[in-house]
Amino acid sequence: MARPKTARPGRREAERPAQGLPDRDTLLKFIRDTGEVNRSEIAKAFGLKGADRRALRELMRQLEEDNVLGRRGRRGFSEVGALPPVGVADVVERDPDGDLLVKLTKAEDAPLVRLAPDRREAVAGAPGLGDRLLVRFERLETGEVEARMIKRLGQSAHRVLGVIRKSRREVRVEPVDRKSKETLLLTGVDDLEDGDLVLAQVTGGESRYGPKRGKLLEVVGREDQPRAASLIAIHTHGIPTGFSTEAQAEAEAAQAPTLAGREDLRDVPLITIDPADARDHDDAVYAEPDTDPKNEGGWIVWVAIADVAAYVRSGSALDREAREKGNSVYFPDRVEPMLPERLSAGLCSLRQGENRACLAVRMVFDKTGRKRSHKFVRGLMRSAAKLSYEQAQAAVDGWPDDKTAPLLEPILRPLWAAYRTMLIGREKRAPLAIESLERKIVISAEGEVESITPRVSLEAHRLIEEMMIQANVCAAETLEAKKTPLIYRVHDAPSQEKLLSLTEFLGTIGIAWTKGEQPRTERFNRLLEQTRGGPHAEIVNEVVLRTQMQAHYSSENIGHYGLNLDRYAHFTSPIRRYADLIVHRALVRALGLGDDGITDRDIAELKDTAERITYAERRAMAAERDATDRYVAAFLSDRVGAEFQGRITGVTRFGLFVRLAETGADGLVPVSSLGGEYFIHDDRSHALVGERTGQRWPLGMSVEVRLREATPITGGLLFEMLSEPMAADKSAARPRLGVRRRAESRPQRRGGRRG
Repeated sequence: MARPKTARPGRREAERPAQGLPDRDTLLKFIRDTGEVNRSEIAKAFGLKGADRRALRELMRQLEEDNVLGRRGRRGFSEVGALPPVGVADVVERDPDGDLLVKLTKAEDAPLVRLAPDRREAVAGAPGLGDRLLVRFERLETGEVEARMIKRLGQSAHRVLGVIRKSRREVRVEPVDRKSKETLLLTGVDDLEDGDLVLAQVTGGESRYGPKRGKLLEVVGREDQPRAASLIAIHTHGIPTGFSTEAQAEAEAAQAPTLAGREDLRDVPLITIDPADARDHDDAVYAEPDTDPKNEGGWIVWVAIADVAAYVRSGSALDREAREKGNSVYFPDRVEPMLPERLSAGLCSLRQGENRACLAVRMVFDKTGRKRSHKFVRGLMRSAAKLSYEQAQAAVDGWPDDKTAPLLEPILRPLWAAYRTMLIGREKRAPLAIESLERKIVISAEGEVESITPRVSLEAHRLIEEMMIQANVCAAETLEAKKTPLIYRVHDAPSQEKLLSLTEFLGTIGIAWTKGEQPRTERFNRLLEQTRGGPHAEIVNEVVLRTQMQAHYSSENIGHYGLNLDRYAHFTSPIRRYADLIVHRALVRALGLGDDGITDRDIAELKDTAERITYAERRAMAAERDATDRYVAAFLSDRVGAEFQGRITGVTRFGLFVRLAETGADGLVPVSSLGGEYFIHDDRSHALVGERTGQRWPLGMSVEVRLREATPITGGLLFEMLSEPMAADKSAARPRLGVRRRAESRPQRRGGRRG
């Protein structure tokens, strides 16, 4: 029997509605059927003009206030609770007909959705109960929604990565995932040793009260291995590793570039500026004054990027595996690269003094920092120098070394002068000025953590960042002008729900934020400037950061809110990001720069590719964060009992998350250890409030804690609070009804969990 036709919830074509101002139910039905729509599209569909358009605006405002409609993007609206076009879902049930049912993760009220059979199951294997999938939700003509699997994500819920714990009678697997509380019982594995890191599979056969039973799949390593942290993260998150024999062969067959079909840029003294320990160099820069009398005070800025598209052809084994990986993944002790080393650290790396293929953009800026023009060329370059950020900055600040001294006047000072001119334009644009604290973990040759220090932000970092941003903008502008499809880097404006939460929090520290005020980037920057240097600076920065949406990749443009740009694409890192490789291919085709540009098949798959690489980016971020947490816990494990200064960065019903000032490490103070009364979680003011005394533990409070537990295998840190709570706020309204937890003095056995 023929299957019903489907339309994706994201942009389903709704039937043409009756003309005239719709009532509430008719409007909601139209938005529900369409999935995502802006106000102009609604007005056009209903034929609204003049007063009716104003009435529509008021009706939609009321629906937003009633939390029935939510914003998606800068102008789009969708029904609150509606399923997204693509999401992560768990297979949770099987219906009477034998079909699997999936449910969105982290969404308790999400509906169960039937998982449609997929032709790729014959190759990939059918999913089963407990599997976690990336799915696309599609609406049938009947109005029902079904899910279609895009790919499996990481490990099945039936698999457990854990550490062997042996006793005289049994062998158990203790999960490395701090969220998991169940151990697995193995039999017939007498050759395993206590502390082995293994992958096991649940086989059932559990007793009513005992642990689940399982079988051994693989011995991964040892928990006491110095590099176990990244190994665990790789397996836990399903990070693809290595390359096929076919892909390696393609990389080894690659040849050094020649001038054929390229513009000779070897006389342009482009230089690379990267971290001191960087192994690959995919961008180089150069600047010089513009000699055009019509652009007095202006600058010409060159940004040259490794021409990866010349080596990774569409449809090749290298291409297939790069698309699957999505990006390189960086751990403190290793890198899982998107491309084999022959390319990533060899032919595609812009090494000093070696000929390299590049795709370069020549940008012209006037004295106010406004970009007047740009042009892309496919060239052959030779890097004049490889510098670290610290080297370049020291030279400009007056302390050049033997390498940078000859470069100071002809190359470095012009670069800085051009950047400071570009900075004028950046300040007018007013991108978000949120400060983010990053930790640098230094690993010894033996794999042990030597130190954890904050990353220092230099002007050299900001110079390279701004030049890369402008090159990315040029790529998006050129492809739009040529009407060539591409993958955008997009960033939504904050949702109304997040803004309401921000408004309520700011009210608790005496800062006004008008509810109806538009969330412009300039407004956020004024707030950050207003609090900078004060007692609330760090936590306001944190809350503003949490208010923002996550950037992602999309084949449809909604602009980049954080950078305050109408169009933006990733172009500058094709060695480590597949999105940039797609943009390179699009430029090659649009500008007629070769026969290795984007193909019709690439274009047909852009939406799917954007979804896949967005997921890969999220996967990499989670794996990198987990590995970092485990390294930090290992570093602090010999300091149990030590006291630290910190700040409350998270407030939940089960406790307080505290970030240490010394290392940036995060850990939990359980609510049960805070004293002898009930605490209410006041989500409006982000505080735990004593029901009897009214004493408060608010977000942002500076505290002193003692480290009680550090568990390297899970990355968990557990703290004991040494500070006293804040006195009751007599003027504060009674907290909303929250979850009450009795505080007890007994210690908890498990390590802390991150929120």
